[in-house]
Amino acid sequence: MPYVERANEPTLYYELDDYTDPWKKAPILLLQHGFARSSRFWFSWVPYLSRFYRVVRPDLRGLGNSSAQFDFDTELNLNAYLKDINAVIDHVGVDSVHYCGESLGGILGMAFAAEFPRRARTLSLVSAPVYISESANKNATYGYSSRFEALEKMGSRGWAKASNMGRRFPPDGDPGMANWAEEEMGKADVGLLIAGQRFILEFTAAPYLPRIAAPVLGIYPSSGPIAGNEQIELMKSSVPDIRIVHVPSRYHMIQMLEPAACAREVLHFAARYDGTACHE
Repeated sequence: MPYVERANEPTLYYELDDYTDPWKKAPILLLQHGFARSSRFWFSWVPYLSRFYRVVRPDLRGLGNSSAQFDFDTELNLNAYLKDINAVIDHVGVDSVHYCGESLGGILGMAFAAEFPRRARTLSLVSAPVYISESANKNATYGYSSRFEALEKMGSRGWAKASNMGRRFPPDGDPGMANWAEEEMGKADVGLLIAGQRFILEFTAAPYLPRIAAPVLGIYPSSGPIAGNEQIELMKSSVPDIRIVHVPSRYHMIQMLEPAACAREVLHFAARYDGTACHE
């Protein structure tokens, strides 16, 4: 199991999926998960990508198999997240990657591509908001005074169940999928999630958008609950090179609901800039 161990920093874990021809030295496609999730949430993408790209799936600090041994109040910020992404890329032994981020992973990707333009070959965003709007914030309080109180009172799993149903997954969808996601998200430390929510609510990627030099692909639900048309238009007007694809859905987790459609869009977007054909 690949672990990135560093002095005075939390140990990071990532999965490496590689079914490429070893003599071709295929590029890296890094998949970064969203809030309260882990590398496991990309499992359904791996078959579509790993024959042509070496797929790296890191766990954000404090989540999945990455260490939570750090101060949530002072060490869960943009600089820490970007340092972690760079550490994983260094550990894999490459100079640059195709970066794909879902939700929070995409928010971080916008800042990463702007701050480290030579490390991002392309940037793909899946249901990634530029910022959390006031309406999206209010819709995630579930009768409590704030998101923070909701997490404190409901616990990680209770909050995940309320947050997932009707926003991330359709209420009449596969109950096994929703239950699995709820169980996985319920493993996260409540204190970590509260600190993560604080970071998300305070952060906006808007200032980074004009500085993104990499080609950008945005994959969004056609009528999603978090990143609305206003944010899509902001990205179109701010990012120098961007293409938006809509998946017919009202739900946030198109990553899991439509894995083949999303993964193939990312695969061929990355391959276009590598000048390779991803089919056999």
